Amino acid sequence: MLNGMFLRGAVCLLLAFALAGCRSSKNKGVYVGSGIDGVSGVGTTDPNEYELSPRGEFGTPVTDVAFENVAFPYDSFQIAESERSKIEHVADYMREHDDVSVVVDGHCDERGSPEYNLSLGEHRALAVRAYLISLGISGEKVQTRSFGEEKPLDPGHSEEAWRVNRRGEFSLYRQ
Repeated sequence: MLNGMFLRGAVCLLLAFALAGCRSSKNKGVYVGSGIDGVSGVGTTDPNEYELSPRGEFGTPVTDVAFENVAFPYDSFQIAESERSKIEHVADYMREHDDVSVVVDGHCDERGSPEYNLSLGEHRALAVRAYLISLGISGEKVQTRSFGEEKPLDPGHSEEAWRVNRRGEFSLYRQ
């Protein structure tokens, strides 16, 4: 049983990396920039080759609004009825702002292996994504990623710390 769970977790993790294009912030040798005509380009390790663009991987961050995190129960990616309104607020905002996309980050508490938590975090992000799509938001405007247990809000080792760390977070971007 444990081997089956590990195998499923490993397969999910490999699929998540493959589908995400193995995004990494560790690519320090590549610069993304835009030329005078506004066309984006990718340069090499020479930062003078292109002017650096203010846009990140997903676009320009939206900073004038923030949304509550979606809380998850222990060892689950089921969205509680009480948490759905948080996702509905994001969907309402996105419908009013057609140029906005969202990245949903899945997080876990420290219990469980790093591999399992990465998989569970991705399942949490995907559950939030599915709910946003069911509310009429285009799937092309909703990206997911998992941080597993790597970015806790509370570094403590108590039930209260674990509760706040089991979450889905929203980051909005303008295209």
